[in-house]
Amino acid sequence: MASSQPGILPPIPNLCRYLEFVAAPDRDPLPAVKNLAALAIDEGVVIGFGPTLVKRLRRDIAGLRAFPSLSGGGCEVPSTQADIWVWLRGEDRGRLVHRARAIEGLLRSAFLCERVVDGFKYDRGLDLSGYEDGTENPKGEAAVAAAVVQGQGAALDGASFVAVQQWVHDLDHLAALPESEGDNIIGRRRSDNQELADAPPSAHVKRTAQESFEPEAFVLRRSMPWAGARGEGFMFVAFGKSLDAFEVQLRRMAGLEDGIVDGLFRFTRPTSGSYFWCPPVQDGKLKLSALGL
Repeated sequence: MASSQPGILPPIPNLCRYLEFVAAPDRDPLPAVKNLAALAIDEGVVIGFGPTLVKRLRRDIAGLRAFPSLSGGGCEVPSTQADIWVWLRGEDRGRLVHRARAIEGLLRSAFLCERVVDGFKYDRGLDLSGYEDGTENPKGEAAVAAAVVQGQGAALDGASFVAVQQWVHDLDHLAALPESEGDNIIGRRRSDNQELADAPPSAHVKRTAQESFEPEAFVLRRSMPWAGARGEGFMFVAFGKSLDAFEVQLRRMAGLEDGIVDGLFRFTRPTSGSYFWCPPVQDGKLKLSALGL
């Protein structure tokens, strides 16, 4: 019986590496995808496939689509849709490097690695802004219900969809604000993570309150900070049984629902955006019958 990829539901690791690949237009992607089908899937790796690649394989995954490009009042949300996403999880950076190299080798015949980002856990699970991420994450059976496809047939049950964005922070700007103003941007106090009863409508927690949508828009967040030569920020990762819950939250954040833009855009901005289908696993390997394999 198929189940979800074992790296999706556990808490975030101490270290990780994100890789995004795009297919070379003049290469047959099928042999490289078959290489991934033979890969042992454990808690240390999560793999997703993008919509353009699925179409090149002459298949269709219901609900999978390209990441939308959105713009609102003073904010831009780009789409940089990739074809394969790999999330490597672990405790040793050297092991992550070697595992990433091995996967790049499996895909080299037909895919180019377009993005490599190293992530890490900060304190108890904070964003580099100092605010806690994922406070309202569903847990236990609620997490499974939010993140894992069920009741859609043998080829799809156990799969997940995932939204992935790289955000770049302006931490100098945030540090220059009074702490109370930063708290109002998030809608929680940085000091104790308590939600503010009088937070403004633009506060992030109000923009994305999962129970405030109809239907409710629950996702399972597995985001982690990153830092490097290009700056620092957050890799936003949200798993869902569909892409709908994330997308309605994103549209509201951009002010497309009511004209109120999420306060987050005052100190951070997304520079990438992709959607992927994360297939189920069976007998320790990706179950790719939905892709004809």
